Amino acid sequence: MVSTEYERRIAARFATFDQDGNGLIDREDFNAAAKALLTEFGVPARSDKGQALYAGAEAFWQGMAGMADRDGDQRITRQEFVSGAVKRLHDNPERFGEIARPFLHAALSLADSDGTATATVDDTVRVLRVLGVAPELARAIAAGLDTDGDGRIAETEIVPAFARYFTIPE
Repeated sequence: MVSTEYERRIAARFATFDQDGNGLIDREDFNAAAKALLTEFGVPARSDKGQALYAGAEAFWQGMAGMADRDGDQRITRQEFVSGAVKRLHDNPERFGEIARPFLHAALSLADSDGTATATVDDTVRVLRVLGVAPELARAIAAGLDTDGDGRIAETEIVPAFARYFTIPE
């Protein structure tokens, strides 16, 4: 049985996706996140990287909507988010990482300044801040993502960490 504490912690993750703060998660929240990242890194929307980021945002939205939009209105309420996470992710946290992978891959590509398919800790801090992570937490989170201690963050580090963050164990 899922505890009230588990549901409370999952509900707190809702704000990460509600980019405009209107109490709903929708396609526009994902597009707003993509646009903000493109602006931060000075990448045009019509570039290959820009198009990949928007495609990743759309794939992420579709996966999220398929998981949580129970009434099919193309908006996810806090309750739908909590229910979707509890019912679908509790037993399979890796699923959430896979839903997010195209967006995370494209965001990492934006932050990859030297073509190594990795981002520096500093550039990862920039990504986190754009996505709404408080400045004091962004540095600690980015440093924690660097699991092999090489000063760079790879997709193999960020996808599992993302899944763990949003699929909190009881």
